[in-house]
Amino acid sequence: MNDHARNTGAMLASPRCGAKIRSGGACSSPAVRGKKRCRMHGSAPGSGAPMGNLNARKHGLFTKDAIVERRRIQALLSEARKLLQAMN
Repeated sequence: MNDHARNTGAMLASPRCGAKIRSGGACSSPAVRGKKRCRMHGSAPGSGAPMGNLNARKHGLFTKDAIVERRRIQALLSEARKLLQAMN
């Protein structure tokens, strides 16, 4: 067992980030010195989403054209099922 006393009082007393997280609560990480947010929510260089939202276009699954094409295929398959049922 480690009997080393940890001095965490200063960290626990520091101001908190307070950014809204996915579960709806507030981020409990300590804010960066002189800032209102933690290193993950806007105080670190390069943090946050990339400009232009390039991550949304990696595979093209949700582009307007792809959605329209999937709906056309679904409608065609639905018509084919109805035709097959009518033949039986």
